[in-house]
Amino acid sequence: MPKELLLQVSPEVAANDFLLKDHVAKMLKVSKPTIQHISILKRSIDARQKTIKINLKLMVFFQGEPFIEQKIELPTYPNVKKQQEVIVVGAGPAGLFAALQLIELGLKPIVIERGKDVRGRRRDLKAINVDHLVNEDSNYCFGEGGAGTYSDGKLYTRSKKRGDIDRILHLFVGFGASPDILIEAHPHIGTNKLPQIIQDIRERIIECGGEVLFETRVTDILIKNNEINGVVTQNGDRILSNKLILATGHSARDIYELLHRKGILIEAKPFALGVRAEHPQTLIDSIQYSCDFRGDYLPPAPYSIVKQVNGRGMYSFCMCPGGVIAPCATSPGEVVTNGWSPSKRDQATANSGIVVELKLEDFKPFQKFGPLAGMEFQKTIEQKAWHLAGETQKVPAQRMIDFTQHKVSSAIPKTSYVPGTTSVELGEVFPNFLSQIMREGFTEFGKSMRGYFTNEAILHAPESRTSSPVRIPRNPETLEHLQIKGLYPCGEGAGYAGGIVSAAIDGEKCAQKIKESL
Repeated sequence: MPKELLLQVSPEVAANDFLLKDHVAKMLKVSKPTIQHISILKRSIDARQKTIKINLKLMVFFQGEPFIEQKIELPTYPNVKKQQEVIVVGAGPAGLFAALQLIELGLKPIVIERGKDVRGRRRDLKAINVDHLVNEDSNYCFGEGGAGTYSDGKLYTRSKKRGDIDRILHLFVGFGASPDILIEAHPHIGTNKLPQIIQDIRERIIECGGEVLFETRVTDILIKNNEINGVVTQNGDRILSNKLILATGHSARDIYELLHRKGILIEAKPFALGVRAEHPQTLIDSIQYSCDFRGDYLPPAPYSIVKQVNGRGMYSFCMCPGGVIAPCATSPGEVVTNGWSPSKRDQATANSGIVVELKLEDFKPFQKFGPLAGMEFQKTIEQKAWHLAGETQKVPAQRMIDFTQHKVSSAIPKTSYVPGTTSVELGEVFPNFLSQIMREGFTEFGKSMRGYFTNEAILHAPESRTSSPVRIPRNPETLEHLQIKGLYPCGEGAGYAGGIVSAAIDGEKCAQKIKESL
């Protein structure tokens, strides 16, 4: 019978099939020719000791045993052109996976996306980076695939209770992602590869009779007797259905304003906010791997760190080894940062959001905005950063130690942030309580990760779109809005997900609940 093994090996052995087979044969005390095949089921790095090890979960097949290479196949998607229609607003992971699930269940999705398709978005991203021009409908956050398409494609989630993570990963592989995402502890597709996968998902939706409308912004939601009746677009067109999945992402402020204006129940939600810190990747490698040179068999090192400072959590968020920092504003007059990595993670720098937990009480100065108070708090910081950086997409920046000492950095080296930097005392960007927590927190980080607290690290401000500042309440059983029948708030924008995988799972759940309701 095939034998399952858990073992630790050197990075060189893990990377070489010949050496791995030799190691397994010796471990099992069998001759090497008796081993027909070794399948790697899971792989992770153990860097806790000076000698780095790779954890492997293997399935060993011996000669004479049936072995068939696993082939990932997509579900059977029927043609739904003439079936009942469901409106899906937003073509991010929540919206796209909701649409696929609707088709699988025999319903027709009409996906409405305010931004452009993946190829069209590239011109607008170039305009932000080179010309400092922000297209409010097409940018790093809005457009086909949502924020994840051009900001990394990380596929891991901290919550295992959300749903079937493996199903989402298998769907990604079925649409062209590397099978490695099925075995890695921290699966990642990469910004250079994800756009084609997203395009293939869209083509499958259309091929099966669904509709995808780009450059179509929803400006009103039609409601009759507290039940969804459809939506109105910016051209005045009405698209009618009594089922609406609202999957607009965490940055669709106009949708929150629309809901509030119409008296549809929403509520302020705590989120986290801070800076994006960039170090040389070689420095992070030396800290994490305890070595002067990483070598060919280890990937660029990530890191994860959490501290409690003055009763608040301060932690790394969306860490990007071998990555770059990107401008992610969604409106003129604001500066926002995020990070991403290509599939090979081969850039010279590592960056991570370093953010502090906010509380509802922090939004009291904005309480006149009601449930939009957190959003207005967020907006004020982004607009202040824009003014301090010269009213361009340049980002306020400061060396890490200089920030803790309230000292404007005399010279900021060129960073991966293409629009450029402006040397600023970042305490001017944030409220005093937030700046003080970060100053103390970075000092504490340096005690846990020796070498991390350095003026080689450049802080870019702000990292402000970690999650939605608004929650759209829904019934936990039916997933319908608490007040409006047929409205299904979904994904990150509704406050029920925190990344690509969890948003995709939530999209599928909403589609399933719609089918059950019918």
